Amino acid sequence: MARIEMDLDMPEGLHLCGYERIEQGHAFEVDWPVDDTFTCQRCRRSEKTYVQYGDKIHVIRDLDVWGQPSFFVYQPPCHRCGSCNHRQWLIPPFKRKHVTYTYRFERWVLQMLIGSTEEEVARRLGISAEMVATIVAHQLQDEQHIAPGLQITDVGLDEISLKKGHKLYATILTDLTEPSRPRVLAVQAGKDQAAAEKCLDCLCEEQRRQVLTHRTDMSPAYLAACQIKLPNSQSVIDRFHVAKRLGEAADRVRKKDPGLQKDTVGGAAESVSVVSVGVSPSSGGVDGAGAKAVGRTLREAAGVGGGLLGTLGHHGGF
Repeated sequence: MARIEMDLDMPEGLHLCGYERIEQGHAFEVDWPVDDTFTCQRCRRSEKTYVQYGDKIHVIRDLDVWGQPSFFVYQPPCHRCGSCNHRQWLIPPFKRKHVTYTYRFERWVLQMLIGSTEEEVARRLGISAEMVATIVAHQLQDEQHIAPGLQITDVGLDEISLKKGHKLYATILTDLTEPSRPRVLAVQAGKDQAAAEKCLDCLCEEQRRQVLTHRTDMSPAYLAACQIKLPNSQSVIDRFHVAKRLGEAADRVRKKDPGLQKDTVGGAAESVSVVSVGVSPSSGGVDGAGAKAVGRTLREAAGVGGGLLGTLGHHGGF
C-alpha cells in the first residue's frame, strides 16, 4: 500500500481532525477551541460557553493543494443563552460571517487579480465573478491592520483592474520578504499616489524604515509614494514592465520611420537576457538606427529624467 505525506500550512489555532480525497479536491475536517465565556447578542449577559453542534455540515473553500481546490469541513457550533434561550452561531476564526471561503482564500484571490480581471480569476478558480467582486469589496471595507512586530524588508505595490473595460482600480501592498510566500498586507481603492500612501501608512514608522526594496511598475505615482514613505528603500522594477515600455517606444519610432521596418529583427522582448536597464541622460558619439529617439521616448514614458530606471527583478513569484 502506497502512503503519501503532505505538509499543510494551517491557520493558527485550527485543529486537523481528518482528511478525505474527494474527486479532484481535498477535504480537511477541522475543529478549533472556543472561549470559556460567551456574551449573548440579545440580552448581553455573559456566561460559561455551552457548545451545541448543528446537524448540517459546512464546506469552506481554502487554498489549493497540489494544484487542486481544498476545503475545510466542520459542524457549525452554537451557544444557547441560559437566560433568554437565544441561539447564536459561533463564527470560525478563519472566515467572516455569511461566506463560504477563508480569509486567506480572499487574499489569494487579490494576488491573482494582479495583471488579471475578475472574470479571468473567476474562470481559473471555478468560482463566479460576483464572488470575486464580493471578496474585493470586503477587503476594501476591512480595517487595514498590520502587526507592528512583523519584520518586513521587501514590499510590492501593484494595481488591479476590477472589471474589464471599466475604470475601477485598487492598489495592493504585498509583503515580499519571503518571495516564495507573498502575503497581502493592505488594499485601497484607486491607483494613484494617495492610494499607495494609504497602503504604506498601514505599516508602522519602524516597519517603513526597515523596508530595503520596493517592487512596483513604472508608475510615477507609486514611485513617488515609496520615495516619501520608505526612506531607506531602493526601487526595483520588474523587467516585464521595462521590456513592455521599451517595446512600445521602439514601435512608435518604427512607425515614424518606415525605413527601420526592414532592419527589424523578430523575437519577443521578454526573451532578451538583461541584468539591468539604464538610460543615460546624455550619450556622446554616433547613435544609429533611431536609438536616441527610442531612449528619449522611453525616459519620457517612464517619467524618469535620467540615470538607472531601476534594478530588474522578478515580482516575488507572482
